[in-house]
Amino acid sequence: QVTCIEVVEAYVERTKEVNPLINAVVKDRFEEALQEARQVDKLLSEGPGDDYLEEKFPLLGVPITVKEAFSLHGMPNTSGLVNRRNVIATSDATVVSRLKQAGAIPLGVTNCSELCMWYESSNRVYGRTNNPYDLQRIVGGSSGGEGSVLAAACSVIGVGSDIGGSIRMPAFFNGVFGHKPTTGVVPNDGQFPNARGVRTSFLCTGPMCRYAEDLELMLRVMAGPGVSRLKLNEKVSLEKIKFHCMDHDGGSIFVSPVDKEILQAQKKVVEHLESKLRVQVQRVAIHKMKYSFQIWSAMMSSKDSDGQEAQLFTDLLGDHGKPVWPLWELMKWLVGMSSHTLPAIALGLTEKLMKLNPGGNAKLVSMGKSLQEEMEALLGPDGVLLYPSHPTIAPRHHSPICMPFNFAYTAIFNVLGLPVTQCPLGLSSEGLPLGIQLVAASYNDHLTLAVARYLEKAFGGWVSPGKV
Repeated sequence: QVTCIEVVEAYVERTKEVNPLINAVVKDRFEEALQEARQVDKLLSEGPGDDYLEEKFPLLGVPITVKEAFSLHGMPNTSGLVNRRNVIATSDATVVSRLKQAGAIPLGVTNCSELCMWYESSNRVYGRTNNPYDLQRIVGGSSGGEGSVLAAACSVIGVGSDIGGSIRMPAFFNGVFGHKPTTGVVPNDGQFPNARGVRTSFLCTGPMCRYAEDLELMLRVMAGPGVSRLKLNEKVSLEKIKFHCMDHDGGSIFVSPVDKEILQAQKKVVEHLESKLRVQVQRVAIHKMKYSFQIWSAMMSSKDSDGQEAQLFTDLLGDHGKPVWPLWELMKWLVGMSSHTLPAIALGLTEKLMKLNPGGNAKLVSMGKSLQEEMEALLGPDGVLLYPSHPTIAPRHHSPICMPFNFAYTAIFNVLGLPVTQCPLGLSSEGLPLGIQLVAASYNDHLTLAVARYLEKAFGGWVSPGKV
């Protein structure tokens, strides 16, 4: 009904209209995108037929955006690090290449937190990204620009990555869908920083979008041959899923209590599933979840099976230059002289402290492995866990520094390697997005994706933020 050029022009105009307010797209490639759209229209006008094109190019002409931490040819690839501000990608990350080969048209790259290790997307290269529902609120991190750009309807689908909730927190705060696949299915190549050592088992690249049905198609394209490890062709009978529900982590001292409206939204999901699907949602209390933050921290800094140490965050901050001394950077930051953000400096300091307790860390790693076995046994081949995405609704700018460990609600599933879909559930009384995490056992991504599609119909999915 519409030409590709019309679609791309509409998204370009929308981005030009709202990006000055949200600061989500940090570098665009609008001219190239419009040129690629003309080529798509030419292909369609003289092409070999729709069926052939749909099979060969499932995303033909679809506008996409990409987190700036991923290489997109000709675009910056700084990850918000000042001493990388002149780095321009000379190739495409594997997932970006696959999406382009499927016909998608990149509009540009989106903001992230410094080195992708904080849950507010703000850095000294591009500044701060704002939430389309309330410009005074955070967009989450580290794929925050992506969450914001999708929520503001400036892009159709987007590429994110997640080592502690970096897809799911932005998807939650911005009221869109995000999926952290089972570990090791979608390649992580071509992003900076990439994971090394034990962290290769925790970092996941995945899809973000406004509509649940797009998650599976994107996941198929991004996974490439790896998709054969998932059961995406299996038909899911929702009535046969064993649903489990956990309201909170059990009361960790490091984490805020779960907001009443988030609990209410989760309760509505439980009631809906029980009344409409006639299923029994089993309440569970998994004791070890209380130690989510400690388990994630210990596992992130542990050695891999070859005895290789995890890469130090302070080394990444230096990016092949001189190592960064976090205490010195803190002094400089206090007088406005540091090129790093306060969360990055704080993480560098925390990392030093973690090294002081190797015995305690070993116990926590062992607890993590035991929790993984417990989760896999609980969920089995047909289980889905309902769990809060975050203890609070999108907080105001800068406030995460006061509650730095709230990301534990998402982070725990990275070290457990489980697939998780973040699903929006309408808006709070303040007009901010609500949502829920849907968790399954390894390689059962098809279950969480099916439940997300169902909940989108039941609760309305993405809600337009209207005129920002």
